[in-house]
Amino acid sequence: MRLFYTIMLVGVTAVWGWTFVVVQDAIALYGVLAFLTLRFALAAVALAPAAFRMKPRTLFVGGGVGVVLAVAYLFQTLGLLYTTPTNSGLLTGMFVVFAPITARALFGVRFSRPVLLAVALSVLGLVLLAGQSPSGVRFGDALTVVCAAALGAHIALLSRYAREHDALALTFAQILSMAVIFAVMWPFFEPVELPTEPSVWFAILLTGLVASAGAFYVQTTVQQHLPAARTAVILTMEPVFAAVFGYFLAGDRLTGIQFVGAAFVLSALVLGEVIPLMSRKRGGGGKPEGV
Repeated sequence: MRLFYTIMLVGVTAVWGWTFVVVQDAIALYGVLAFLTLRFALAAVALAPAAFRMKPRTLFVGGGVGVVLAVAYLFQTLGLLYTTPTNSGLLTGMFVVFAPITARALFGVRFSRPVLLAVALSVLGLVLLAGQSPSGVRFGDALTVVCAAALGAHIALLSRYAREHDALALTFAQILSMAVIFAVMWPFFEPVELPTEPSVWFAILLTGLVASAGAFYVQTTVQQHLPAARTAVILTMEPVFAAVFGYFLAGDRLTGIQFVGAAFVLSALVLGEVIPLMSRKRGGGGKPEGV
């Protein structure tokens, strides 16, 4: 089952990697808060049947976790106004650093050596990917690092609380919290008007239904079974996909050093997920690593 969860999460990273280009094109034509409000309002509507399974504590916990996620998406989307989709995707991947730090600081979680080595490889890969960017460091890059810190906290919080709640209801609570936050902020910073461009509506539908409602349900479900550090290692595939889609769809180009960085990220995935899985199969089970 763990391999299945890993494949599901890698699929989520592919979708999120694609959306860096799609979202940047959309917010160039439409407001950031307006886009985020409609995106997460649509996701909340799609997940609304989960309200019938909602318990008060799930709403409270999911709402709190949703605040952290709202911070992440606000800074990430603002950052896309000032940097490239590739830079944004690569720097977002720094959540691999913040997730285990947050889990350790808040919950005292310890990690096995293979997992720590996988995190170190991920960090090295992301440094090579982002540090050698032809576009250089931008204001949007700094905003995106704040996003990465919030995403790391989100991963740690989900790993702590997801097992205690229904996955669909917890996802709905997070999305609803985000939708409310952005809806309240929208009138204070941007005109309240609907988009007119078909490309913006496509971005809202894609990110609302697939990259938000669907993807966060998958992540919440997976994190009922995988700890924070392992989840963070798998999710570092997101910046790799962002670089690939940035190359083919936005004209971003990677240097040879950046390709080496991508290889390190892939190596971390193999070390953190595939090798332990194979070892347990040969050994007939054993204590899970990284928890």
